[in-house]
Amino acid sequence: MIDTHTHVTSCRDDSAEVLARARAAGVTRVITIGSSLAEMPTAAALARDHADVFTTAGIHPHAADTWSPATEAVVRHHATLPRCVAIGETGLDWFRMHAPREAQVRAFRGQLELARDLSLPAVIHCRDADDDCFAILRDEAPATVVLHCFAATRHLDEAIERGWYCSFAGNLTYPSATTLQDAARRVPDHLVLAETDAPYLAPVPHRGRPNEPAYVMHTLLYLASLRGCDPNELATQIDENARVAFNLR
Repeated sequence: MIDTHTHVTSCRDDSAEVLARARAAGVTRVITIGSSLAEMPTAAALARDHADVFTTAGIHPHAADTWSPATEAVVRHHATLPRCVAIGETGLDWFRMHAPREAQVRAFRGQLELARDLSLPAVIHCRDADDDCFAILRDEAPATVVLHCFAATRHLDEAIERGWYCSFAGNLTYPSATTLQDAARRVPDHLVLAETDAPYLAPVPHRGRPNEPAYVMHTLLYLASLRGCDPNELATQIDENARVAFNLR
């Protein structure tokens, strides 16, 4: 099983301990996200030191006002490191609004262009901005799009039609997430992924506490129950989908 989206370097405990617990739980690979000027080098170092860790390079919409030619050059540098497998996470967040809308759009478009230029997938953050996010993706999308912490349920049909991966996090297990659960049943086998987004969004039974990559197994079990399939078979399918999406070796 793979955790396709986590922030190991932001977890409360030492990264080596977090990874050890993940391995003990059955997690064989993780993609730890580099989504700020501070996070990219620490994530890259972790990926360099652990054969089962990969990383990404990008600027989160919360930090979009740092986007500049100099920042783009930093992202490009980290994106060309051997164990970097995607650009992002990038996108739009109209919920927190830690950066102005125009800054978020500019950084989003710039990173999608970079993903196309480097032939890398783009990992998309989209919160309370579905219509605007999908409009930009229609214009700018690279060949491979991963909708991280998928919640754009109104746009599910379009995502499926365009062949975009839908990655489900721990919030899928929350009792109130019925619309998201319906979407998780409908995603085709070849487009489904799972993640923790640790240390955020811990699944039941750890909800309300810090998340970590080991807990992706809870999301896997819940997702398998929704889809009426064997968890081991679903884990194999997710691992294969991640291998294709991120060109993992």
